[in-house]
Amino acid sequence: MKKYLTILIFLLLSIASPIFANYDASLINKEDAPVQFFADYETGLVSVLSHKIKIGEPGNLFDYVSQGGQDILFPFERYNVGAVINDRHRISFLYQPLEINTVVPFESTVTVDGKDFDGVTELKYGFPFWRVSYSYDLLEEKDVTFAVGFSLQIRNASIVFKDVSNDPAKENVVAVSQNVGPVPAIHIYSRWETPFGVDLSADITGLYASSALINGASFEFEGSILDASLRAGYELKNNVEIFGNVRFLGGTAKGSSSYSGTNWSVASNAGRYTENTLATFSATMGLTIR
Repeated sequence: MKKYLTILIFLLLSIASPIFANYDASLINKEDAPVQFFADYETGLVSVLSHKIKIGEPGNLFDYVSQGGQDILFPFERYNVGAVINDRHRISFLYQPLEINTVVPFESTVTVDGKDFDGVTELKYGFPFWRVSYSYDLLEEKDVTFAVGFSLQIRNASIVFKDVSNDPAKENVVAVSQNVGPVPAIHIYSRWETPFGVDLSADITGLYASSALINGASFEFEGSILDASLRAGYELKNNVEIFGNVRFLGGTAKGSSSYSGTNWSVASNAGRYTENTLATFSATMGLTIR
């Protein structure tokens, strides 16, 4: 319901913009104000290019694409709001929901978190995140932006394997691995307002690091993130812009946690080792209000 309400609001603002007397006036900002707000919403489809996971030692390296039903297209959306301060400082707040649910009849035994799955299995891969980004425009050009800064992302991972084969001996076979954690990254944003009425932009957030370097953990753990997009937009009246966007989103995580598990939703001792690699490609359309 929230998704459709958001789309409706953006569409109404876009349709209503021609009724304003000053077609160049922004719907949400005053001209020459030191703080200029923006909001955008995008929706489309995502394809999982590669996705493999291993939870626990011993265990199987499970391929979500060839074995877990992630070989089709899934819905994709993003919400982003922020502000540009004094034409140079850009702050944005992003929320991206991401949950993929599939049901697959396993053709061979797969061991996850010390549990064996060999029948019809329900899989949930939830990896939504929130991200705050700051960047500073290094150029003083009016129509060209090249901003560099940093991001802090909060992941909210929930991975579930559940046997649903109706076999009485397996009705309680479930593996759950959940965690919340910070992910720092480098952020780059660029934009070119062409003389043809089309805006071209690129947005890159990424980092590779070990947890010992980032958060002082005493155990070996490595991870990476890359979120890179190319966008082409066309500005309508009142600073309302429609756009098309292509994006690569992926990341890796590998290591064994030494933290003691106190929550029942955290993987057991067998599951403290985790290996997770993900690569996706999405194509979306959306609206921006400035």
